[in-house]
Amino acid sequence: MKIDFRPFIQVEGISSKDFRKERIQILDHTAVIFTSRTAIDHFFRIAQELRITVPDSMKYFCISEATAFYLQKYIVYRKRKIFYGNGRFADLVDILKKHKDEKYIIPLSDIHKAEIPELLDKAKLKYTKAVMYRTVSSDLSDLKDVNYDILVFFSPSGIKSLLQNFPDFEQNDTKIATFGPSTAKAVREAGLRLDIEAPVPDAPSMTMALEKYVKDFNNKK
Repeated sequence: MKIDFRPFIQVEGISSKDFRKERIQILDHTAVIFTSRTAIDHFFRIAQELRITVPDSMKYFCISEATAFYLQKYIVYRKRKIFYGNGRFADLVDILKKHKDEKYIIPLSDIHKAEIPELLDKAKLKYTKAVMYRTVSSDLSDLKDVNYDILVFFSPSGIKSLLQNFPDFEQNDTKIATFGPSTAKAVREAGLRLDIEAPVPDAPSMTMALEKYVKDFNNKK
């Protein structure tokens, strides 16, 4: 089996000029919520471009310990108030609830999980969503004459990129695999055929779903 890993989407930063249009004042907030290293990079990039000095009193709440450690790239880690969860946003919200008086700013992509604002609203926390980077389609023109037996997608953005790059795409015998309900929904809404879906009870991961499909396919021969 030959597998090519190719990003159909990429992240690019919002310019400081566009960020100003959001009318968000970073220094009006007392804490930052980081869901990824990308969010950290763009938060400090925007702050630098706007010549904002982030105060030592700023608190940082990170989705995971690894994300928290990444802050060392920008701040003196041991001198700051840093909190982190175990990788799940719902668990991080439990930590945020213990700091209800903070005014949070959360750097996000233009496309982000709906559960983030939903959980913050449910917890009745004071927060501002700040779009600091966006997800855009990659240039896939070099794949124009390349044919794959299976295309695997992990986000609706990947489907969008496929159709932007190849508006005349015809699925024919190409199998499409997806991970997650929102990605599966995007395939169906695009009028494409979904052949392999995960997670499902007998295939909780994409690797298991692909392995099962290949085994079933070979057994039919």
